[in-house]
Amino acid sequence: MGDMIELTAACGHKFQAYLAGDPMAARGLVVVQEIFGVNRHMRQVCDELAGYGYQVVSPALFDRAERGVELDYTETGIERGLKLRAAIDEAAVLRDIEAAAARLAPRPTGIIGYCWGGTIAWYGATRSHAFKAACGWYGGGIAAARDETPHCPVELHFGAEDKGIPLTDVEAIKKRHPNIAVYIYEGAGHGFGCEARASFHSRANEIALHRSLAFFAEHLVA
Repeated sequence: MGDMIELTAACGHKFQAYLAGDPMAARGLVVVQEIFGVNRHMRQVCDELAGYGYQVVSPALFDRAERGVELDYTETGIERGLKLRAAIDEAAVLRDIEAAAARLAPRPTGIIGYCWGGTIAWYGATRSHAFKAACGWYGGGIAAARDETPHCPVELHFGAEDKGIPLTDVEAIKKRHPNIAVYIYEGAGHGFGCEARASFHSRANEIALHRSLAFFAEHLVA
């Protein structure tokens, strides 16, 4: 189990973050939330990843708009999460994930994100030099930003049945970046890695987690 800590972005903004894992861990991960905040599920994800030998930080990005937000996976939660996301500038989000990475320095640090966080993980690769590897799970905004150039290795995961991310978008990403590993999971929809969602797909989640861990093990080296 981890603890909530306070971080400060380069602009002076103070925000909460969930910190988990061995302080002496050799590698670090910034875990980026969905549009539901750093809720119970995201904390469980952090705890699980920390169990594989990482120190993990998950920044509360919604603190830019409203502090202490934890939403559930309902239509009401989705609507509120989308409004909060729309109120936050992308440049501000970048400052927050970089502050989270700085908390983990000097160890080699990667970034992994889910849903909205999957897109932010892509930004972490293309708009920042703070990360040595980036992994995005079902990031719906990646296709629109596919012309951006990553500064570190990237791995991406998508569900074949994702109603919000058409496979044409995934193919466009693959065409633009043929050297990036892009995995598509048959039978899996959006949010297939979240046990709190009806779309949870245990097999896809298991395989994607295994691939993500192998990816970080390869690239997060001193």
